[in-house]
Amino acid sequence: MKLHSQEVRALAPENDPLKMGMGWTVEDLEKPQVLVESSFGDSHPGSAHLDQLIEEVRRGIVEEGGKPARYFATDICDGIAQGHDGINYSLVSREMIANMIEIHGNSTGFDGGVFIASCDKSMPGALMGLARLNMPSIVVAGGVMDAGPDLLTLEQIGMYSAMEQRGEITKEKLTYYKHHACPSCGACSFMGTASTMQIMAEALGLALPGSTLMPATSKDLKEQAYLAGKQAMKLIEMNLKVSDIVTMRSFENAIMVHAAISGSTNSLLHIPAMAYEMGFEIDSDTFDKMHRGAHYLLDIRPAGRWPAQFFYYAGGVPAVMEEIKSQLHLDVMTVTGKTLGENLEDLREKGFYEKAEKYLEPWEIKRTDVIRTFDNPIGKDGTVAILKGNLAPEGSVVKHSAVPKEMFKAVLRARPFDSEEEALSAVLKKEIQPGDAVFIRYEGPKGSGMPEMFYTTEAISSDEELSRSIALITDGRFSGASKGPAIGHVSPEAADGGPIALVEENDLIKIDIEERLLEIVGVKGEEMSKEEVSKILEDRRKNWKPKEAKYKKGVLKIYADHAVSPMKGGYMV
Repeated sequence: MKLHSQEVRALAPENDPLKMGMGWTVEDLEKPQVLVESSFGDSHPGSAHLDQLIEEVRRGIVEEGGKPARYFATDICDGIAQGHDGINYSLVSREMIANMIEIHGNSTGFDGGVFIASCDKSMPGALMGLARLNMPSIVVAGGVMDAGPDLLTLEQIGMYSAMEQRGEITKEKLTYYKHHACPSCGACSFMGTASTMQIMAEALGLALPGSTLMPATSKDLKEQAYLAGKQAMKLIEMNLKVSDIVTMRSFENAIMVHAAISGSTNSLLHIPAMAYEMGFEIDSDTFDKMHRGAHYLLDIRPAGRWPAQFFYYAGGVPAVMEEIKSQLHLDVMTVTGKTLGENLEDLREKGFYEKAEKYLEPWEIKRTDVIRTFDNPIGKDGTVAILKGNLAPEGSVVKHSAVPKEMFKAVLRARPFDSEEEALSAVLKKEIQPGDAVFIRYEGPKGSGMPEMFYTTEAISSDEELSRSIALITDGRFSGASKGPAIGHVSPEAADGGPIALVEENDLIKIDIEERLLEIVGVKGEEMSKEEVSKILEDRRKNWKPKEAKYKKGVLKIYADHAVSPMKGGYMV
């Protein structure tokens, strides 16, 4: 087999001496060279422990006769970035991580790669980057943190913060929750974007079977990292590239798993972005079609009862796949060099499920308390829907599994705000009333980088009255932890002159999730015909003026200039 790294050595005489300057030996230069790229850094719990997994990966590579090289593209934390303009950098950081992986891989010349990540943008960034490199590659997911006292998890902090501001709990109680919500390293312990994207990596066939969303404190995770290093060498030997593994059928498998786990709506940005890198076209409509009739099985927070560490205890991705096997393409290739169907059979024969389920015994619950059977689902129509209409001609996203049934069909009064800060203040000050539709606009990719509307969704969902009587509608996005009547990704966005920019106080907004509708149906509290509404919107557009760009230089200016619609994935072109 002709190694790419050896071709590069022949072309660049400086290659050998420079690597020997790092301590490489002459023997090392002849070995298969493996890029070990991670998001390790002291940035947050999801990345701070990845150095331990890097060493296990390296050990596996070395034992199989390879030479690993460590590279880093540290990610930021959405939680730490919340509440200030730091969150505007979140989505664009995905693009930058993918860019750095592309740069690292192509500027040096490697024979294969191991990609180690845990969280919201590092995992999708890694998936986009490895797709660009298209060499033998494997993903190691950094796992999930333990839950705190009384199974406290981080997504509850936003709720408790809103409750403290309303005087419903004391400051001391909030402080206690804050100091105990993250007792270990790992991704946040709920089915947010980080957990979802770890699962998506395995569902696409790029991670070892049963290896994602393990507790970060588990010895099992280090063992999986070691095995991934060994497997990377086998992939190089087989010359099994990313494009040999990930096909359109692989993406369809991932979307069906997404429906079964009630995955984050941010996946509707990340999966299409990776598909784009591989030459496939997936948009939000693909998710909508595939979610219809899909069985939703996972009882994990924020929509369910249990913290995310219980997912692995219940059998993880393989257990979900066993339940929805009739809806999957079992003949797709994976990083094991075997098909998905063969992997599932191997796990059963090796006692994988029995080993994992032993971890549930102290809690006195069984696997089906966490992952329901296909015949006893939580829901039978997936978990996300794409709503369209004169308010969102290109579409909008709602996680209907988290929406109260009362809000599946409603006509609400518009309360538009041009920033999240204004909307949050109105909610907390009780200026928002039942029957309102709270709009947050100019928060799309071109408006401000498409940040999460996390604190506003938490303030609404933690208010017993508002959570069942209003809707939040935005061209921004939501945290994977969000729940309640939230509709996001409204496209075209306000900064592009989308209809959301034209909404005025007391317009009537119709939501119909079953019919997939999001429309303006009246003005000043009075319902009107479609033709009348269309004429009014035309008149408003003539008077509309674009807002001055929020960012005039730097990475957010670059992102605003090059980002596609959220309904296509929000990637840069």
